[in-house]
Amino acid sequence: MRILFSYIILFLFLSCNKLGDNNSWIRINYLGYLPNDFKNAVFVSKSVKEISSFSIINASDNKVHLNSDSIIFKGAYGPFSNTYRLNFTSFKKPGKYYIKVNNIKSEVFTIGEDIYDDTADFLLKYMRQQRCGFNPFLNEYCHQNDGFITYHPSKNGEYLDVSGGWHDATDYLQYSTTSANAIYQMSLAFDENPQSFSDNYKKNGLNGKNGIPDVIDEIKFGVDWLLKMNPSNKEFYNQIADDRDHAGYRLPHKDKVVYDSLYKGRPVYFINGEKQGLGKFKNNSNGKASTVAKFASSYAKASKVLFKFYPDYSRDILKKGIKAYEFAKDYPGVSQTAPHKAPYYYEEENWIDDMELAAATLYEITKENMYKKDAIAYSEKEKISPWIGKETLRHYQFYPFVNTGHYQGAKNFDFENKTKLFSYYDKGLDIIFQKAKENPFFYGIPFVWCSNNYVAAILTQSKLYNKLSKDDKYLEMETSLRDWLFGCNPWGKSMIVDLPSNDFSSQNPHSSLWVLEEYQTRGGLVDGPVYGSIFNNLIGIELYNEDKLKQFQSDLVVYHDDAGDYSTNEPTMDGTASLIYYLSSLNNLVD
Repeated sequence: MRILFSYIILFLFLSCNKLGDNNSWIRINYLGYLPNDFKNAVFVSKSVKEISSFSIINASDNKVHLNSDSIIFKGAYGPFSNTYRLNFTSFKKPGKYYIKVNNIKSEVFTIGEDIYDDTADFLLKYMRQQRCGFNPFLNEYCHQNDGFITYHPSKNGEYLDVSGGWHDATDYLQYSTTSANAIYQMSLAFDENPQSFSDNYKKNGLNGKNGIPDVIDEIKFGVDWLLKMNPSNKEFYNQIADDRDHAGYRLPHKDKVVYDSLYKGRPVYFINGEKQGLGKFKNNSNGKASTVAKFASSYAKASKVLFKFYPDYSRDILKKGIKAYEFAKDYPGVSQTAPHKAPYYYEEENWIDDMELAAATLYEITKENMYKKDAIAYSEKEKISPWIGKETLRHYQFYPFVNTGHYQGAKNFDFENKTKLFSYYDKGLDIIFQKAKENPFFYGIPFVWCSNNYVAAILTQSKLYNKLSKDDKYLEMETSLRDWLFGCNPWGKSMIVDLPSNDFSSQNPHSSLWVLEEYQTRGGLVDGPVYGSIFNNLIGIELYNEDKLKQFQSDLVVYHDDAGDYSTNEPTMDGTASLIYYLSSLNNLVD
């Protein structure tokens, strides 16, 4: 009996250490830390008022390798009354460790050069899972009758073959804007860091090598669909389906939503440059350039990385990119996605950045000075991404969330223009830095819908700025935002599903695949935390399970690892694709 009692006491002691004595926790990056990076953990507490030191302890033999007082008090934050940043940047020895503050222990983490190897490839798992037409994850065909044309002056009701592409998220809507951005981001990743990608899947997404890196297969798959959405040089389509799609959970090959009894398939929306919305709600479109310029930049960048594998195809899509850019110049303004029964849509209101990126990318490939001249002119009209510095935003009000056009131009233009362009990045990053520096997590990004996508954008902007300028003043903020995505946040959750593969990451995503069949959406970047005020005013939110993260929620910000929360725990295709470049840059083989 005494032995049993001892085991109970030991179990309670270990459990208390793991979960946090005195309502205190140590937040870390579960994936680990690169030896030469800034390294920080965050001690958060609802009761402990003061700490003076922490220890780095080897996980294999429990020997102390570092005692440190490098601690900065950061005050109250969210649900916590006291927070502290624990800096162990000076500790570089590879291995597995945990942090200890008094009797409170962190989870075990790794310090190593290869901790981010294969992570960019891992995110491609979600991209393949989101494929429409033939879905390799399910080995099924879906949405074969897409689609019937709407908003065209003379072709309404006609059939246009637009099968293919990626489903946007848990819903099965498809957007040219997000898909084109995904193509560009993946193309940039391969262009800059080709050694970060492997070949384990065939062109159709099924297992097996085909001699082509998997990211190239995914880029080609996306461009094939964009070409269908652009059947002629003056004919561009913006989206397939609308929010009538939001009709409950179902697998894509069992999608039975009927949009019109007269037509098979789903509506495909022609870009007419005017307000659209077939139901109660309408968008505020006033032009075509925002979407058409995205066609142009994605065609151009994809033509560069596809050339080795598909030379004739590459030449053809470059020509399409040139034509798209010319067309976009004639129709300035935005083409927003179309709502129907709910007031939710992508409210993009900027288009200058899209034109800059298209012009700069075309210059990279053609070296024609007119594109350089255009890119510089556009860059001066939108120096900083307009969302930066704002506390709140409408949904996708300024998209994409990083202006890659500045980088695309800076690395190809003369020194004077290069310096000017990366100074724009500097100004934007400094705004984020000033908001973040007093925060325990070094986080200065607004908690709006898809906040993780904004994190991915600033990670990318910081990486591009550092490559151009060799200035490392934002590296601590950059690594802290990376840490945030991998678990160093108030909830202690990695925001990439199954990375790492345990309860440290999102495990209950808002996804039909998960809810109906418990098929995990591996590699998907979830939307991320939102202000409590946003969460409390959204339509149709209902948590399916008891909130295991309840003690970490606050009026400031919430995140739920619950399939019922579409606002914080839904993986998205474009957010995932936008993180691929950054993760590819961290591969151990990247210079």
